[in-house]
Amino acid sequence: MSKLTPVTRGRYAGKRWRRSKNFGFASQVSTVPVATVELSQAAMVLPLGFIETAGFYSLVAILSLVPNRNMFVAPDGRWLCGHIPALLRCYPFRIIRQPGTEDDILCTDEDYKLAAEGDQDGVDFFDQNGNLAPALKTACDFLVQVEGSLRGTQAGVAALAAAGVMRPWKIQIKTEQGFDKTVDGLHAIDEAALAGLGDEAILNVHKAGGLPIAYAQLLSMGNLNIFKDLSKYQTSLAAPVPDTLDQLFKIRGDDEVIRFN
Repeated sequence: MSKLTPVTRGRYAGKRWRRSKNFGFASQVSTVPVATVELSQAAMVLPLGFIETAGFYSLVAILSLVPNRNMFVAPDGRWLCGHIPALLRCYPFRIIRQPGTEDDILCTDEDYKLAAEGDQDGVDFFDQNGNLAPALKTACDFLVQVEGSLRGTQAGVAALAAAGVMRPWKIQIKTEQGFDKTVDGLHAIDEAALAGLGDEAILNVHKAGGLPIAYAQLLSMGNLNIFKDLSKYQTSLAAPVPDTLDQLFKIRGDDEVIRFN
């Protein structure tokens, strides 16, 4: 999902794209950025955390505790949870800001298979006048909102990091061989540090939009427990996929193997 190419008339005029019928394309995505516009829905069902790259933190939905695996995608491509992250709903498109400018460009995953000639499921990139075709224009407008929200999210996350309320989030899981394994690379809000911020620091975080992000991340941490149930569904192809979220979040016993601190 990382080989993005600008959608230009010269490259895509006369070509068509296919709407994804399932989420098989995301089966190896273990984290995905989350925007504030979807924060309340995501925090209810997905574990959220922060990842750090070159000193910058990003808010992400945690889709698996192992690399290159998405536990929320069933073997047949169905999504196994009540909220689908916005960027996955947008696939294969993404809005990218050109470096050093304020210009945003619509891009598509070049590895995504285009519709063959005569494919009835195909959707035009451009209309006869050279403008974005209606379906793609709708997708583009949605992406503009999502990307704008992601930038606001980044400002809030940066304020939280500057306030010093991030901490490494070490998660222990039980391997198939029965050994404990620590999952590194994720960060969480330090609730005590957040509560201890002075008036000026908390005001700065508030102005940047960081407080809703912090509270949502803390609230979502208990959602890590869902991976045990998801693992059962993934390893038993014959098991029916639950029709309701209540079934997926069933009452659990005392044999949990996921622990976090």
